[in-house]
Amino acid sequence: QVNLVESGGGSVRAGASLRLSCVVSGGTFSDYVMGWFRQAPGKERVWVAAISRSGGGTYAANSVKGRFTIARDNAKNSVYLQMNSLKPEDTALYYCAADHGVRVSTAQYEYDHWGQGTQVTVSS
Repeated sequence: QVNLVESGGGSVRAGASLRLSCVVSGGTFSDYVMGWFRQAPGKERVWVAAISRSGGGTYAANSVKGRFTIARDNAKNSVYLQMNSLKPEDTALYYCAADHGVRVSTAQYEYDHWGQGTQVTVSS
């Protein structure tokens, strides 16, 4: 069984930074494309960022490009989301997800395993 556990969320003021972490257990981490998604109150869950198996390819949604950076450490079975210049509209429950596929996808249905989420709240 594959388990994903996120951490690093919290409540911050606008302009602050947070670093989310996600540790994966029960599988071969380097076999997974990894993604971060978020769900704001009353809204659907949306894709935020994704990273290829090797870490050589990274992708981010336009809404966070230039502020958020995704990275992974295959030796630590971990993926990270560095979030800088946070805005109130970044407030959401953030999920990491693992995809057995080869190509990096932004589609939620492509991802096979999900964490429980970590809350990020940004006040103005």
